[in-house]
Amino acid sequence: MKLIYFHGFASSGASGTVENLRRELPDAEIIAPDIPVDPAEALPYLKQLVADEQPDIIVGTSMGGMYAHQMFGFKRICVNPALNMSTMSKVLKTGTYKFLNGRKDNQKEFKITKEIIQHFNQMERQQFKGLTDADKANCYGLFGIHDTTVNTYDLFHKHYPNVSRFDGEHRLNDKVLKKVIVPLIKEITFSV
Repeated sequence: MKLIYFHGFASSGASGTVENLRRELPDAEIIAPDIPVDPAEALPYLKQLVADEQPDIIVGTSMGGMYAHQMFGFKRICVNPALNMSTMSKVLKTGTYKFLNGRKDNQKEFKITKEIIQHFNQMERQQFKGLTDADKANCYGLFGIHDTTVNTYDLFHKHYPNVSRFDGEHRLNDKVLKKVIVPLIKEITFSV
């Protein structure tokens, strides 16, 4: 099985979630890119990566979940997807920030500009365009019942039928990964 993991905001492909996925799915090939900060760069980059790699499944958390659902034509799991980054003022505001994890380019900090926030807004307004019945059936949304960061359950469910809640918060922990995420990955990819 080939899995591509999309990390959340300010994180990287070297996050703890990636390490846990590799431990829980030792026979899987797991690709975990560092996502560019600006969605005008990130979305085309991720679409090309997915087209090149042809994964069996894509898993994304938070901002990564927002990108994952837009990878039409593939099986996707979106965990606490941040579908409205541009309006999440407690997360996305102008300034300079530190990355939470090491990145392949060794960058330690990143800047959020008004232009980047505008790019998120433009992308968000287009994110459901071209959604087919097959895309709807192949996308799963998982939402932590204690998530105080992102609340996009209703918006996601408006477009996708496969939606469920789990006993957890916004950030994934090892227990949720083992009990919720990995079993769903195995169920979805069983026929692969």
